[in-house]
Amino acid sequence: MKKFFKEFKVFITRGNVLDMAVGVIVGGAFTAIVNALSNNILKPIINWLLSLILGAESLSEVYTFLSVVHLEDGSIDLANSIYIDWGAFINAIINFLLIALVLFLIVRTINKVKEGNSKLKEELKGFTKAQKAELKDNGIDVKDKKAAKEYFIAKEARLKAEEDAKKAAEQEQARLHSTEGLLEQIKALLEQNLQK
Repeated sequence: MKKFFKEFKVFITRGNVLDMAVGVIVGGAFTAIVNALSNNILKPIINWLLSLILGAESLSEVYTFLSVVHLEDGSIDLANSIYIDWGAFINAIINFLLIALVLFLIVRTINKVKEGNSKLKEELKGFTKAQKAELKDNGIDVKDKKAAKEYFIAKEARLKAEEDAKKAAEQEQARLHSTEGLLEQIKALLEQNLQK
């Protein structure tokens, strides 16, 4: 039983589960906002347009009847009639588009904030104490980011050039100690002796 609760604790405290819980709660709040926007702002405008175009009072009256059952007073019995409810379909499309738009705006805003934070971190990235001391020893102000960056780029190029020269010297040394190198040295010594 202890193992079960230990595993449950690990599961529930994972970041993904907490993120998902926050997402569900925020999603519920956004659903309420989107429904309020749809029901209280957009639907009245759409109902007004439909009343101008179709003569219907609202989306709730936009039906295509396949089988009509009339009540005794001559009105249509919607509970027993078979019909296509275009109004509900249009409402669902409006809600979907609003939710997609709101989510797009949220994700876009979050991505811009993250991008701005990463750029800011790069700009504010400081130097280590050793790097600051090195810059100071070479007469470069730590606050002058451009000069400091150029110094470290030049230093890196200088170190690479020194490393390349060292490798070339090692290769030359290896060549001189090889059989070919020894033969060349012997030949040079013989030529010197012949000239004397």
